[in-house]
Amino acid sequence: MLLKNPRVQCYKCMRPSSTCICKHISTIKTKTRFIILMHPKEYKKEKNGTGCMTNLQLENSEIIVGVDFSNNARVNEILTAEKSSFLLYPGKRSFNLSQRNGSEMKSFMGNGANFFILDGTWPCARKMLKLSTNLQKLNRVSFDNSIASKFTIKQQPEALCLSTIESVYTVLNLLNMGGVEQCDTTDFLLPFEKMIEHQLDYMLNPNNKNYSSTAIIEIGPKTMYKTNTERNVVFELE
Repeated sequence: MLLKNPRVQCYKCMRPSSTCICKHISTIKTKTRFIILMHPKEYKKEKNGTGCMTNLQLENSEIIVGVDFSNNARVNEILTAEKSSFLLYPGKRSFNLSQRNGSEMKSFMGNGANFFILDGTWPCARKMLKLSTNLQKLNRVSFDNSIASKFTIKQQPEALCLSTIESVYTVLNLLNMGGVEQCDTTDFLLPFEKMIEHQLDYMLNPNNKNYSSTAIIEIGPKTMYKTNTERNVVFELE
């Protein structure tokens, strides 16, 4: 019995070699450190997750996998460091970057802050925050979303729900405007956009084995959002 040849995988972007996005990766340096707290389900099962992609694009970033980070040694090490730490998560008392000027940002954040980001589906992110008592104590940072998500292969429960990489892209641009960062975000979303292109090609090209005749109907505009919250989102309103 002949065995099928295993699909070759890129061990950097973790995608099949045929759809590898590494040539589109252009790592940028930032003063702000982004700590991506990734739910195990996202780490193991989400082939189109953008947390790892965000990490590849940012030199000053890291991924920590878990659910309850209350006693996580690495998280607590960062929290006890000299730099200020914040949770990128909206709330009534959050510091809204979209509504603050540069001097206010610098006064609030200091120089080279740590930004924690919850990466997982809506229920998973909510559980992570509920269990992680150390994260609950952090001041929150948010922004007014003014862009429509390019994640066309997924529908989000709310218009404000961006993928992890889109959220970080928005934050970096706001920090650039405030003079807190001086980084070039021109091609920051390029790997994400190429990933979407590859996925759409599989779904919409009749010559591919994964072609779906109903996919064009299922992929709706980002002005429409599903009520099912089992989706890849970062934020949740209080």
